[in-house]
Amino acid sequence: MRSRQNLEKQITAFRAIEQDLEDGVTLIELGEAEGDQASVSEGEETLKRTLAIAEKRQIEALLSGEADGNDSYLEVHAGAGGTESQDWAQMLLRMYMRWAEDKGYKVALIEQSAGEEAGIKSATLEIKGENAYGWLKTESGVHRLVRISPYDSAARRHTSFASVWVFPVVDENIDIEIKESDCRIDTYRSSGAGGQHVNTTDSAVRITHIPTNIVVASQQERSQIKNRAIAWGMLKARLYELELKKREDKANAEQATKSEIGWGHQIRSYVLQPYQLVKDLRTGVQTSDPARVLDGDIDPFVEAALAQRMKGGAIVAVEDID
Repeated sequence: MRSRQNLEKQITAFRAIEQDLEDGVTLIELGEAEGDQASVSEGEETLKRTLAIAEKRQIEALLSGEADGNDSYLEVHAGAGGTESQDWAQMLLRMYMRWAEDKGYKVALIEQSAGEEAGIKSATLEIKGENAYGWLKTESGVHRLVRISPYDSAARRHTSFASVWVFPVVDENIDIEIKESDCRIDTYRSSGAGGQHVNTTDSAVRITHIPTNIVVASQQERSQIKNRAIAWGMLKARLYELELKKREDKANAEQATKSEIGWGHQIRSYVLQPYQLVKDLRTGVQTSDPARVLDGDIDPFVEAALAQRMKGGAIVAVEDID
C-alpha cells in the first residue's frame, strides 16, 4: 500500500506539472496572438513556477532506491586524535540533528559514548520521517576538519577526522534471519543522564555479529530487554544495508562498502582556518560558509551526491552554493 501511495503521488505530481506547462504555453500563445501583454506575463510566471516545481520533483525522484523511503540510523565515530577528533564528532552529531529537525523528522539518541575530556567517541541516532534514509545515505564516509584547536595552548592548526555511517531501519515485512550462535551479547552500565538507575543496573546492550564484525549498541531505555530488542533491530538493519551495498556495487561496479571507508577516503572537508571552506570531494560542490553547513544546511551536498550516484558515478558540475 505504501508503494502504491508513493506511485500515485508521483503520477499526480507529474500530471500537475504537465498541465501547468500546457497552461503557461497556451497563455503566452494567446497573449501574443491578441497583443495582450498581461496574458503573456502571466504565462511566463506560470512557466517559472512550473520549472521550480519540476526541479524539486527531479531531486525527489532520485530517492527511488529499495529502502530510500525508510527511517534511518546514523552513526558517528571519532577518528584518531583524542579530544580534538571527539569534539569534531560531536559537532557532526549536532549538524545532523539540526538537519533532521529542520526537515521535521523525529530524532532519538540511541547510544552515545562520551569522550574523556570533551566531545564523543561515538553516537547513534534514529531519524524517523519520509525518505530519511534516502536523503542521508550518501553521507556515509569520512569527514575531515581543519581548524585552530581550542584545546591547544599553542593555538596550532589541527586536522581531525570522524566517520559517519548511515543505514536504513528495517521494515517489518523484511525478513532477516540471524543465528544467535553468530553473535556475542554483552551488557554494561549506561553512561550519561538517568539518575541512580544508570549507575546500578547493567541495562545497556551491545551485540557483535562475529561473521561480519558488525557491532551495535543501545542504552536508550532503562530496561535491558527493551535495549536488547532495539539492538537486534539495529543489527538487522546493518545486515540489510550491507546486502543493499553488495547489490549496488555489483550493478554499478562501484566500491562503496563500509570496509573501504578509511581515513584516506574523505568525502568532505570542512576548513575553518586559515580560510573558510566546505568542499565535497566527490562532486566538487563547495561553500565558503561552514557555519551554515555545521548548523544543518547540507542539502546542496546531499542533492549533488544523489545526482552523481544516479548517473553511475559521473561527476556533476561544480557549483558554489553561496
